[in-house]
Amino acid sequence: MMIAGDRLPTLTGARVRLRWLVTSDVDDLFAVFSNADVTRYWSHLPFTHEQQAHDLLAAIERAFAEQSLFQWGISLRHDDRIIGTCTLSQVDGSNLRGELGYALGRAHWGIGLMHEALCLLLDFVFRELEFRRLEADVDPRNAASIRSLERLAFRREGFLRERWFVGGEVQDALFYGLLRREWEERIP
Repeated sequence: MMIAGDRLPTLTGARVRLRWLVTSDVDDLFAVFSNADVTRYWSHLPFTHEQQAHDLLAAIERAFAEQSLFQWGISLRHDDRIIGTCTLSQVDGSNLRGELGYALGRAHWGIGLMHEALCLLLDFVFRELEFRRLEADVDPRNAASIRSLERLAFRREGFLRERWFVGGEVQDALFYGLLRREWEERIP
């Protein structure tokens, strides 16, 4: 087992906390994933009913039990309300790699909260899980996400044409990668 126990560990930063999602977070999850700005470049359309947030939570719990996906809620330390998520998906323990995903509620964009959350997650993945590689797939039109990845030392490794079909729209993808040694070299 890659992460022991019945839930993800809590990772705490200066302003944010990455924590296990619980039933009382469903309203906050719905608020994040029902916003069209947040899901503009996501792999699914915005949520339209709260049951989708319940279904997401159930899927997160199943995937954790299978050790195939780890999805933390991002909360502000001062009130513990969920404002987004950070995800490690496509978990491949034998090759020590996974895929990074993240979403942040629109009201919290542009003030460095996602950067702080992703730094917590990358430290955990590379130091505690001892992964050697992380990957990220981002829509080429998502300039803010591209800047976030590059600020974290991810390198562009490819362009995948017409990779996704979401909401009747064909979307390309940029593929980014980060090696543990590159992460370790960027921080003291």
